Amino acid sequence: MKLMRVGQAGSEKPALLDADGKIRDLSGHVADIAGEAISPAGLAKIAAIDPKSLPELAPGRIGACVAGTGKFICIGLNFSDHAAETGATVPPEPVIFMKATSAIVGANDSVRIPRGSEKTDWEVELGVVIGKTAKYVSEADALDYVAGYCVSHDVSERAFQTERAGQWTKGKSCDTFGPIGPWLVTKDEIADPQNLGMWLKVNGQTMQNGSSKTMVYGVAHIVAYLSQFMSLHPGDVISTGTPPGVGMGMKPPHYLKAGDVVELGIEGLGMQKQTFLADH
Repeated sequence: MKLMRVGQAGSEKPALLDADGKIRDLSGHVADIAGEAISPAGLAKIAAIDPKSLPELAPGRIGACVAGTGKFICIGLNFSDHAAETGATVPPEPVIFMKATSAIVGANDSVRIPRGSEKTDWEVELGVVIGKTAKYVSEADALDYVAGYCVSHDVSERAFQTERAGQWTKGKSCDTFGPIGPWLVTKDEIADPQNLGMWLKVNGQTMQNGSSKTMVYGVAHIVAYLSQFMSLHPGDVISTGTPPGVGMGMKPPHYLKAGDVVELGIEGLGMQKQTFLADH
């Protein structure tokens, strides 16, 4: 299934995209794409509904594909070819950092370049949405705790991230720096999360063209690994790293400016399109 949230910010309705590309209203069955609704039992109930029995919604703003996200966890330097382009070595364990949940926006919402930014950059990433509480889980069982996958754009301000004291979080958490969606695609639709084409364009020019094949640590490993340090809860999002082609890796580096349009997508998970604006 392709689950989504449609409507103005703060007033989104839960919905699904049917086989004909029509948006169907789920609000008569679930309160939101969140919590119990994305548990294995909740997803089974939604799957049992005939989409044609649901009211059709007019196309409109698409919100973040999941609500109630308590943690937005990111994995750094998780593609061997991306680590090489940045001059970093592949880490011996997953690099974990947090992105503020206040950064989350819809897939096609405008992204605001923060005040003082000189190095706002792009990163297409595979997002993993947790469907039930995971604590001390094994890698063999880890995917049982995943509700589905989405496109995640880990927008980054490199000067804030690496040139100022402290950790990466402040370069990753600016308002609007976390578009997710357009859909939460349930895991049954994705045969192998480690074999998905990933791409990103800036003003029509392809910058990233990679695959989740080159992830150092796969989805199952990441979920199991994180669960050793913290409980993962329904609605938590894990952004699993980016393939090569980011602006900071270019020679000379290339960064985003107001008016730029970024398009990105992942095979089977849909695409996003954002216009970048100055945050005054």
